[in-house]
Amino acid sequence: MNAIAAPVADAGFRHSQAAHCESGVISSLMRHHGVPAMTESMALGLSSGLSFAYLPFIKLSGLPLISYRMPPRAMIKGLLAPMAARFCFETFRSPEDGQRRLDALLADGHLVGLQTSVYWLPYFPPNMRFHFNAHNLLVYGKEGDDYLISDPVFEEPVRCASADLARARFAKGVLAPKGLMYYPQAIERKAVDAGAVRKAILKTVRNMLAPVPIVGVRGMRTLAGRIAKLAPADPRTVAFIGHLVRMQEEIGTGGAGFRFIYAAFLQEAAALLGKPQLLQMSDRLTAIGDDWRAFALKAARMVKGREAVDPAKLAALLREQAQREQSFFRDLKAAVS
Repeated sequence: MNAIAAPVADAGFRHSQAAHCESGVISSLMRHHGVPAMTESMALGLSSGLSFAYLPFIKLSGLPLISYRMPPRAMIKGLLAPMAARFCFETFRSPEDGQRRLDALLADGHLVGLQTSVYWLPYFPPNMRFHFNAHNLLVYGKEGDDYLISDPVFEEPVRCASADLARARFAKGVLAPKGLMYYPQAIERKAVDAGAVRKAILKTVRNMLAPVPIVGVRGMRTLAGRIAKLAPADPRTVAFIGHLVRMQEEIGTGGAGFRFIYAAFLQEAAALLGKPQLLQMSDRLTAIGDDWRAFALKAARMVKGREAVDPAKLAALLREQAQREQSFFRDLKAAVS
């Protein structure tokens, strides 16, 4: 293990810490290639990355996937059209092929994004490692056998030995990365267009208000119904509630964090669109994020035995969140229409 801070060998590249890995990586890549307005919040908003999904048919450690964002790579691909960008995405059959290609790109001066497994990255503290195969990071150089990595969830760049990085890139299981790497071939638009921002907001509204029982606010209500059926005395109930907390607050930025980032995007959108009412919408979404944090705290207290396990109470709180978000996104649509 080598978690020593790595020097930024390329003077033209600046490491930036971010709240979430994918939005952090793609915003850093865009800024490095001449798009100064591409903040992390703009990347999330412009790609319509905010969402909610309850996917009982996809399991993580035997428990259903609960997501507060669009699927992995959606933020990266969602920026291609508004920025008139072309990216190259490559996967590999073997770690050896993946390493050779990464080394060749680095030798040519490319800044390369990778999808990896958190569990096999040794610079993560042991208590932060778990089997999640959609963690994004940037590689900007190599010294000896160590890759120089800009991981957006860390304050400073880090190093990772080639064998460890290969293991992380070729981890098995759900969302297996298969050595995925990506890098821009062209970014033709260097400024964020107001029309693209409005279009992205309306797409997020459609996603959140979609008439699909596992997506958006309806997905929240479906999950609430599932929670309400849990038996308080069943040991599996505590495991399910603990899973709720982890999916919300530990995987990426979770429910509250994504809402906070999107609230910052709405502040930027208010200026771009000339719609000061979006500042009030930003404040409302920040309050909704606070409510998600309160929900997670209540659930965590039940898991730790500090409160009685009460699935019905959690279900009621989640239904309240669904109602708040439904009202919010309806009003957001009116604000930009």
